[in-house]
Amino acid sequence: MDMAKQILYHLENLDDLKRISVFELMKIEGIKEAKACTVIAAIELGKRVSMMKREDKIQIKSSLDVYHFLSGSLSHLEQEHFIVIYLNVKSEVITKETIFMGTINQTLIHPREIFKTAIRLSAHAILCVHNHPTGDSTPSKADVMATKKISEVAEIMGIDLIDHLIIGRHEFYSIGEGKKTFVPN
Repeated sequence: MDMAKQILYHLENLDDLKRISVFELMKIEGIKEAKACTVIAAIELGKRVSMMKREDKIQIKSSLDVYHFLSGSLSHLEQEHFIVIYLNVKSEVITKETIFMGTINQTLIHPREIFKTAIRLSAHAILCVHNHPTGDSTPSKADVMATKKISEVAEIMGIDLIDHLIIGRHEFYSIGEGKKTFVPN
């Protein structure tokens, strides 16, 4: 903080930071070449961050949006993958994470792994998604029970469980909606 105050004291205005050189910084008492280079690097990093445009976030508005978001990466897999999509308050994707990988016909789901990441990200809501390598998206009893357990934990944690989708080949099942949807090629 003291160094920052010294640098600002030697400038006429903040805009001068854009043009300051290593040699000008080294004229300030206590700043040698290594520190001056670090300051220049920090200024450059700040410039680049300020110039970055906000990436368009993917917003999930429906179960079909989820299907389109993940079907390309899930429908061809030969073992079950359980993915959680973490959402902000605007239903925009913060990130997606593969939580578990299972066998050809099952995966073991532990809510603590799902909610550990949700808490770290301050997620408002989650969407659970997994694939059925057989191509048939009909939920098993284990799928329904796992969804119920995740829903109970979500309620306790104050994080919305939007849905649990099962992706098959050109179809998906929404446990939340209780229906299968076929998607044309």
